[in-house]
Amino acid sequence: MNMRRLVFAIVILTGVLFVACNRSNRTRIGVVPKAVAHVFWQSVHAGAVAAAREADVDIEWKGPPQETDFSRQIEIVDSMINARVDGIVMAPTEPTALVAVVERAAREGIPLTIFDSGINTENYVSFVATNNYQAGILAAKKLAEILDFQGKIAVVKMIPGSASTTQREKGFEDTLSKEFPDIQIVAEQFCMSDRAKALAVAENMLTAHPDLDGMFGSAEPATVGVAQALKSRSMDGKIKFVGFDFSDSIEKDLKSGAIDALVVQDPFKIGYEAVKTVLAKLNGQTPEKRIDSPATVVTVEDLSRPEIDALLHTDLDKYLD
Repeated sequence: MNMRRLVFAIVILTGVLFVACNRSNRTRIGVVPKAVAHVFWQSVHAGAVAAAREADVDIEWKGPPQETDFSRQIEIVDSMINARVDGIVMAPTEPTALVAVVERAAREGIPLTIFDSGINTENYVSFVATNNYQAGILAAKKLAEILDFQGKIAVVKMIPGSASTTQREKGFEDTLSKEFPDIQIVAEQFCMSDRAKALAVAENMLTAHPDLDGMFGSAEPATVGVAQALKSRSMDGKIKFVGFDFSDSIEKDLKSGAIDALVVQDPFKIGYEAVKTVLAKLNGQTPEKRIDSPATVVTVEDLSRPEIDALLHTDLDKYLD
């Protein structure tokens, strides 16, 4: 190797080492949602970024394209462990399949917090989520009130095995069974976290049960799909509908009367608190094992309330480039 090439190689190597050293000096928190497309996950991302900015640390945000792709989520978490991030925050797509990778992080000394949806291990720092069973209770009571405590309803569910929505749906069904015996669930189907699938499922239910009085959608894709189905058949306002979660299109449907009420979470707060728990652990503190974020019932009349407006309209552009 001639002198010029040697000098060039040394310069390049020095630059690489400089970048690597600078990067290693900054705390990196990997944040792994169930998926990345829905507004809920974007709001979680914004909350995580807000917490990171406060602490002057870096967020590495990466999730699978679909909430059903747990194998891809495992790959993402494994790669973060291999890259030696300082901490991980994850919303498991499936409560059993992700156990091994969560326990691997613990063995390798990387603090990991679970958010949104539970997992079948206690080997994590903290669990930050909506109290989904209670959220299901709120949805059931609101729909019962709107239906004057009687009628036939259909439920569009999310994904089999998803801990968060399973608890939500169970809270809904248990409450109707115990407190409102004159309300009958005549149809239940999963939409697999897909809006188009939710639309098709809702259309099938409306065809099979023309005497439906009400419907419940247990998450954002279900809410969007059911509202579209009701509008396409001019049944919006006739069949009472309580949805879950929030987006711009859902807000329009609430205002138009296609949706009678929503149960909403605070995804910004969930993302914020989840990152804060990992940072606390890195600083030698012991965060609470379980941090609940309350759900809120929202009707069209509530949209003008300042506290509801702040809850629903996170300024994503402020946090997400």
